Amino acid sequence: MSILEKAKLPQDLKKMSLQELEALSEEIRQKVLEVVSRNGGHLASNLGTIELTIALHKVFDCPKDSLIWDVGHQCYAHKILTGRLDKIDTIRKEDGLSGFPKITESDFDTFSTGHSSTSISSAYGLARAKSLLGDDSKVIAIIGDGSLSGGLAYEGLNNAGAFKKNFIVILNDNKMSISRNVGSMARYLSAMRTRSFYLKLKNTTDTVLNKTPILGKLTKKLLLSSKSALKRLLFRGTIFENMGFMYCGPVDGHNIKKLVNTLSMIKEIDRPILLHINTVKGKGYRYAEKDPKIFHGISSFDVKTGGFKSSDENFSAVFGDTLCELAKGNDKICAITAAMKIGTGLSQFAKKYKSRFFDVGIAEGHAVTFAAGLAKGGLVPVFAVYSTFLQRSYDQIIHDAALQGLKIILAIDRAGVVGEDGETHQGIFDVAFLSHIPNVTIYAPSFFDELSFMLKDAINNAEGVCAIRYPRGGELYKPNGYIFDLEDYSVYGKEDCEVAIVTYGRLFSHASLAKEKLRQKGINVCIVKLNKIKPLKNDLIRYLADFKKIYFFEEGILSGGVGEHLSSTLSHNGYKGDFKITAINDEFIPHATVASTLKKLHLDEESIFELIYKDLGNNENAK
Repeated sequence: MSILEKAKLPQDLKKMSLQELEALSEEIRQKVLEVVSRNGGHLASNLGTIELTIALHKVFDCPKDSLIWDVGHQCYAHKILTGRLDKIDTIRKEDGLSGFPKITESDFDTFSTGHSSTSISSAYGLARAKSLLGDDSKVIAIIGDGSLSGGLAYEGLNNAGAFKKNFIVILNDNKMSISRNVGSMARYLSAMRTRSFYLKLKNTTDTVLNKTPILGKLTKKLLLSSKSALKRLLFRGTIFENMGFMYCGPVDGHNIKKLVNTLSMIKEIDRPILLHINTVKGKGYRYAEKDPKIFHGISSFDVKTGGFKSSDENFSAVFGDTLCELAKGNDKICAITAAMKIGTGLSQFAKKYKSRFFDVGIAEGHAVTFAAGLAKGGLVPVFAVYSTFLQRSYDQIIHDAALQGLKIILAIDRAGVVGEDGETHQGIFDVAFLSHIPNVTIYAPSFFDELSFMLKDAINNAEGVCAIRYPRGGELYKPNGYIFDLEDYSVYGKEDCEVAIVTYGRLFSHASLAKEKLRQKGINVCIVKLNKIKPLKNDLIRYLADFKKIYFFEEGILSGGVGEHLSSTLSHNGYKGDFKITAINDEFIPHATVASTLKKLHLDEESIFELIYKDLGNNENAK
């Protein structure tokens, strides 16, 4: 039997030998590879933290001692070691394990996480709570080097540095986040990786120079007054020490013995400590080590070859291609990403227009304010960002862009339901929080050609903050009779009818299929597809006023959504008909496939058909 099969984890870790721990790490590595190759998920980040996870559970008494994983996309080994081995094959599957830490799943998951740079603040809050309640158990935040490009991490460090008790931050430095790290912190950490050598050299240098009369003291003075990186590393503390932390490292993050010894030592020190470890993203799988960006978040793949199934064209790629074409004729167009160059389709733009491409790191709030500055300077900034991460820049959209009347383009990728990444990544809130902000226009393409047109229109014709939201993946069913008429709304099926389906985005495809089924039952409906969901123009209100029944379907949160706005506006203008909204209620959406999730939310074609068919008095079972 393998160690995984026979061990009771994590308790048995305490009595395992170094050889057994190393063998266990390889078993876990193979298990992670096996599971992710089938289910998809985050591979490279998980392969890089296996030895660290084993060492943490070897040294600390979890869940009494609390581990908080930043982002949480490196928690697969943690789940295996904490009683979930028998369920690990279900990870990211409906009703299975989440791909991120989840407090409702296990007591070992201290915080539900999925976004970057939050671990230090939440861990410090927990540490202070424990201290106030007389609990001497430990709190450990594990944060990647990429997450240090987010400002919240420094707010946490700054606050926690004054703590008078043990508080541990582990910096997992793998030289990468999702896209390659950029900025001053990345350069700083690059220098820090060799600090062990410099510390030894510093001690020797101090000893020799202090004992050398006149010349030695003069040489030391010259070194101290220089502006070199060598001087900073030799004679000053680290940025972390300057913020109140005791700095330890760098330590080899794949050497279990060194990790166990170091963790055992620092957990006894009554002050904030930052342990700097070096790891290899994708460790132990040559394809992931060679290209960790590609193997960061992936679909199923062939373990032997590292090959993926060929994917069809998707909205992200169409966005990137269109932006490149537009930038060819307009040298004011700039592109911004928050460490998501590949995911948002900006790889080609980055190659073709290097001087106009900006990767700001995992710092969405900064990205929006930076875009506002570019706009003030006369440029046309386009910030490509996942809907779930745009949430992190809400104040900046209001205060730094919309309030100033500045024109920035928000290319909102992964809008709507995203599937297996689950609650932390569903793009269901952007419409609600953008819709009430003045000076904002929101486009909602359903198909590739519409995305291209709307991006062009936003760049060339629109004013203020422009948001273009589009889903993950490819376009869906497009009915033969549908024509995009380049207006704020399009009407499909203008036959004489008193019933309208109103929707936007990819739900138009589901509504179109439902319309065809209804027609087969002798029920005629027309579909009003909103191409712009903010503002809602008066001519749309006048057009809808003649329908006796309106069914609104929205792949977004109900409260504050387009359906509520439209219903209120129609009512205010005297609409007397029946208006029904189907949207996402006051809830978070768990992980499952997009198709399964839409069905549960009653937003798929069958649900749309059944609701209308039954509501119109046809109560027999819909076929």
